[in-house]
Amino acid sequence: MDQTELLKNLHNRTQEAVAHYWQTRTAQRKKQKETGKTDQGLRSAVTGGAQMDGFIDLFTELITQAGIPLAYVFRKKAVELPGFFRPTKEWDLLVVRDQTLVAAIEAKSQVGPSFGNNFNNRTEEAMGSALDLWTAFRERAYLDSPQPFLGYFFMLEDCEASNRPVSVQQPHFKVFPEFIGASYMRRYELFCRKLVLERHYTASAFITSSISDGIGGNYNTPSNDLSVERFARTLIAHVSACA
Repeated sequence: MDQTELLKNLHNRTQEAVAHYWQTRTAQRKKQKETGKTDQGLRSAVTGGAQMDGFIDLFTELITQAGIPLAYVFRKKAVELPGFFRPTKEWDLLVVRDQTLVAAIEAKSQVGPSFGNNFNNRTEEAMGSALDLWTAFRERAYLDSPQPFLGYFFMLEDCEASNRPVSVQQPHFKVFPEFIGASYMRRYELFCRKLVLERHYTASAFITSSISDGIGGNYNTPSNDLSVERFARTLIAHVSACA
C-alpha cells in the first residue's frame, strides 16, 4: 500500500491515541483514590501501562498495513529480546518474522509534578536499552537479522512545570550550551533528536499534551523532525522492505 494512503488518517489516529492516554490515566487515578491506593512518579506509569495502548495500536496498524501479518507483531506477550549486558529486555512492540528481528519500539510518557529524577531515569533507560540491543545485534544474538528498525516514541505533559527553565550545576566543567536555561520540554526534545543523530535509534517522535486539552485528543509537536508523521514514514519504509 502507498505511504500516502497509510498516512492519510495519521493525525486523527494520533489524536485518538492521545485521548485514550488521558482518559485511561484519569480513570486509573480515580480508581486508585476510590480504593485508597495511589502511585507516584514512574510507578504510576508502570502500573498504568494501558495508557500507551492507543499508540501501540497505531504502530501495529501501520506495520500490518505496510504488509507485515499481525502474527509477526508482538505486544504485551513474547516481547523479550536477548541483551548483551543483561539476559533479556522487554520491548513495548516487536516485529519478528521467520527468525528475523524487523523492528523494536519503545513508547513512553511522563507527567508532572516530578520531572527532574524521572527525566534522568527515562534518558538513562532509553540509552541503555539501545546500547544493549545494538551490542547484542553485533554479537549475532538475533541470528542473521539485518539491521532492525529501533524506534523511540515519547509524550510529555505540557504544563507550567515542564515549560519552566531549569538551572544546571557546573562545579567543574561547562555543560553544553543548548542545556543552559532549557526546560524539561526542551531537554526531552534535545534528547530525542540526539538519539537519532547519534544513531542509537532509527527514528524518534516527541509530542506534548496537556490534560485539559488532551482529553479531547489535542497534542503539539515541538519540532517537525520529531513528528509522528516522520516517525511513521521511516517505520513504514523499513517494514515494507521486509514484508
